[in-house]
Amino acid sequence: EEDVSLRPFEVRTSEEELEDLYSRMDRTRPVPSVEDSRFHYGFNSQHLQEVVSYWRRDFDWRRQVHGLNRYPHFRTRIEGIDVHYVHVKPRRVAEGAPALPIILVHGWPGSFYEFYRLIPLLTEPENPEEPVFEVVCPSIPGYGFSEAPHKRGFDSVCAANIFQKLMKRLGFQKFFAHGGDWGWQITTNMAQLDPGSVRGLHLSFAPPSKPGLLVALSLMFGRLFPTLFGFTEADRRLLYPCTEKLLLESMKESGYLHIQATKPDTAGRALNDSPVGLAAYILEKFSTWTNQNFRDLEDGGLTRKFSLDDLLTNVMIYWTSGCITSSMRFYKENFGKGLDQPHSRIPVNVPTGFACFPNDVMHSPKLWVKQKYRNLIRYTPMPRGGHFAAMEELGILPVTRVFFSDCWSAALG
Repeated sequence: EEDVSLRPFEVRTSEEELEDLYSRMDRTRPVPSVEDSRFHYGFNSQHLQEVVSYWRRDFDWRRQVHGLNRYPHFRTRIEGIDVHYVHVKPRRVAEGAPALPIILVHGWPGSFYEFYRLIPLLTEPENPEEPVFEVVCPSIPGYGFSEAPHKRGFDSVCAANIFQKLMKRLGFQKFFAHGGDWGWQITTNMAQLDPGSVRGLHLSFAPPSKPGLLVALSLMFGRLFPTLFGFTEADRRLLYPCTEKLLLESMKESGYLHIQATKPDTAGRALNDSPVGLAAYILEKFSTWTNQNFRDLEDGGLTRKFSLDDLLTNVMIYWTSGCITSSMRFYKENFGKGLDQPHSRIPVNVPTGFACFPNDVMHSPKLWVKQKYRNLIRYTPMPRGGHFAAMEELGILPVTRVFFSDCWSAALG
């Protein structure tokens, strides 16, 4: 039953919650890593103990909860699911220049918290000439503080439909959208479901959803004839040799995907019982998905791009909400229907921008992105950065702002 009310929500904690967490952490059973394994076998056990020690003795979850609540949180019921979202309005808007509504959608194993450092740069730009945004950051149903779906089949199209309804419920008939990881697929589906409502789509991840003949030919001959396919030196470096860059690397980093796309509840139950296991499972992705070379480091390079406080705050969102299993099910619901879903064949015609980060888990040349996004008006190779771009590299902001400003100007003109 629909409930259109927008209910204020507050992240909370309790002494009982923390005592339970600490008790489980104190009873963890360390397993020695293989000598010189670093992060090649997954999260290095010795470094994991150092992270757990910091988590247990120095990490202040109460302070982080206070920080999470610095932005307004809400929940609203859509299609029987309580949907959580953060909604931040700008404090000042120039006369005659309305704030531009934008929805930012996270992925796995991230959360709405990925965008926290980005939000004030969108809502309170230093330059008064720059566009001002009104930001909505929802939690995908089954993630964070959004209720988990109770029935089978809740995939990216279902999430897109709910987020379309959320934006309209908030009064936005037209808006912008940005996504990475699953947020890429969800915002893409939003643009497919109702292209008239999405003024502009910005992505930081866009693997080919249905590779065609042109993509295959570009892979076969692009190394020898790069100009024929518009390949740059960066494209050639990141794609070739194909066996190593596309096949072997995918095998090294996609074991989690096979588990979550087939039997998510089995692994999910174990992770939901062990905070240390959960941290290892999640934080390992923040290592190798940020830079594959971090596998060669004893500490996985975690604090080269992130702070432990930020990383553990994201883990605590999963732990305190108990959402790891339902978040993993999202893979089962999407891949369980096969790779030939109708939306994989439908092109996107809304104005689209793409920020290409060189250390992401998959490289997408401009040619590949254009196969799906027919109105690609901006493709920006970024100088650095990996999969969690919004949390890792605030350098994405100027690209995002310029793109949406272009879209807004075009819409007005």
